[in-house]
Amino acid sequence: MAEERGNKQRVVVGLSGGVDSAVSAWLLKQQGFEVVGIFMKNWEDDDRGADDGADTGADTSADTSADNTADNKNYCSSNVDFVDAAAVADVIGIELEHVNFAAEYKDRVFAEFLREHQAGRTPNPDVLCNAEIKFKAFLDHALRLGADKIATGHYARVRFDATSGRHQLLKGLDSAKDQSYFLHRLTQAQLARTLFPLGELVKTEVRRIAAQIGLPNAAKKDSTGICFIGERPFRDFLQRYLKNQPGPMRDERGRIVGRHVGLSFYTLGQRQGLGIGGTASGADAGGVHAPWYVAHKELATNTLRVVQGHDHPWLQALSLHAADCSWIAGEAPPAGPLAAKTRYRQTDASCTLVHRSDACANFRADGRADGRTEPVAEPVASFRLDFEQAQWAVTPGQSAVLYDGEVCLGGGVIDRAEVPALNQALAAEAAEGAERLKSANAPAPAPTRAGRRPPARKPALLR
Repeated sequence: MAEERGNKQRVVVGLSGGVDSAVSAWLLKQQGFEVVGIFMKNWEDDDRGADDGADTGADTSADTSADNTADNKNYCSSNVDFVDAAAVADVIGIELEHVNFAAEYKDRVFAEFLREHQAGRTPNPDVLCNAEIKFKAFLDHALRLGADKIATGHYARVRFDATSGRHQLLKGLDSAKDQSYFLHRLTQAQLARTLFPLGELVKTEVRRIAAQIGLPNAAKKDSTGICFIGERPFRDFLQRYLKNQPGPMRDERGRIVGRHVGLSFYTLGQRQGLGIGGTASGADAGGVHAPWYVAHKELATNTLRVVQGHDHPWLQALSLHAADCSWIAGEAPPAGPLAAKTRYRQTDASCTLVHRSDACANFRADGRADGRTEPVAEPVASFRLDFEQAQWAVTPGQSAVLYDGEVCLGGGVIDRAEVPALNQALAAEAAEGAERLKSANAPAPAPTRAGRRPPARKPALLR
């Protein structure tokens, strides 16, 4: 195929209208590739959200995700992005095709996004979007166009390891922009077809190149919204699809301190948008009222538990359980010491990987009917991470991503976190509630003989 084009490999680049994908396309053309641009439209219910070709870097587990108060004038519509992408293609001198993946996005990403929120979890749509749209639907379309490779503006790297015969996903050299966290569900087949031209660059250099070659979007602001949603108020958007289910907000002592609009609209560690002020009992050493944070969701009672202070023990997890695993190498790494991120932009945290249950063990036992004597690797469906230091606000629905140095190994979706202080408090509350219920349902004691009133004596004259 490449020979028919004069030995030039064809690379199809996802042009988002942003500076990162624009510089990626220019770099590839400078390297001698035949470059074709594709603009992906992934959302069309309305046209107020930004469709970015690379990940936004929004942390969907952070408090900012729940109440982004950007003005409507700051929304960057996909129409504006397409105009910017077309202008970039014209300057670079490449073809640009507009492709609509909105149907695939709704079916593969948005439906799961809503299901997770309805279950009280906080999903990361950027992770699923990469695996299902940008490196599946987009890749399939590019191959139909005769592409040898695809490329995006992600800050990450791909390396082929000759010893294992596998491709590795590496962190981008710019630690502040590294996006390997969002790419941890990619497969060997996807990585084999992928180029990340910005993996060896830092953002400031990308901006400098864009200005030097005269790209029209050289100074365009990076998107900070969430995937398809863009920079609109997150809760307002979500309320278009999920019903309000108000309930109480209770503090660590069980006192009602406010009302929530529905557990689906909050995430662990959230500080903004709670609508409650500080109390004297939550004042810090300086007498200033500490802010409130979401610490736990009680689905059975529709109760949101909140605590005061960023470092409250209810926010400190020592371990987590994750499922729905995906491993870059196609199989799980051996159990043992590694590093992990439980949210984007987090510093790598030292941990120990433990594979869960017999069904998830690394190896089958000996004595199989096939007569083999050595262990055979088995898929690992779930795992536990034990951390050396407590991790803040570990959030179900987010991704736990594992690293061995600069190599991203893959990860899974956080199912639950082990928070000793929270678990102990909830167990004590449950025991106290059970005791109260037992006392309330106990039959009243029968009156004792000693407690009965003696019969009245008749007057002596009537005897």
